[in-house]
Amino acid sequence: MTATLTQMWQKLARRMGCDGNPMRRRSDRVEAWLLPGAIATFLALCPVVVYGTSSMLHHENARAVQAAKSWQRVDGVLLRSAPGPQQPDNGANAWFVQTMARWTFDRRQYTGYVPVLSGARAGTIVPILVNNQGKVQAPPLPQSEISNLDVEATLFALMLLVLLVTGLTRLIGGALDRRRLAGWDSAWLEVAPRWRSQA
Repeated sequence: MTATLTQMWQKLARRMGCDGNPMRRRSDRVEAWLLPGAIATFLALCPVVVYGTSSMLHHENARAVQAAKSWQRVDGVLLRSAPGPQQPDNGANAWFVQTMARWTFDRRQYTGYVPVLSGARAGTIVPILVNNQGKVQAPPLPQSEISNLDVEATLFALMLLVLLVTGLTRLIGGALDRRRLAGWDSAWLEVAPRWRSQA
């Protein structure tokens, strides 16, 4: 058992460049620690990315909820029919699309795109949320949608972190390879003339 553990330790030490081999260059030792370092960096940054993404998402929605208290609801008239099929089941399978509409706020008339259910026909009266300048505002997301969006945003952020760490690891590995090749070329230029003179 002890001999097996010793062999495993020696193998690991050799792989990580800690075996005292005088032929091993510094770039070899750095490269040996590159993958473990990348994994450790990813694991260390995971909680930061998860917490930061979730906090930012909840903060933005809380700000929208606070801002929504000053918004007003006005009636708008669709100027064009909304793309998509009409939904006869009270919109259970509908989705929202942006469609041109006209509305009046503070005795001024506005025209712009508003979110409406698919299939709504031109001339339909739709409720619109506007701010103090009469501009259309999207309603804050309900808590259930925030939770789903939180999971999606966190997974996306973690994928970006994987790509970032992988990209940096490859860049460092490429730089080490170039340095190693340059060292080999330099050593060969130093040794080659001696071989030729002996020949």
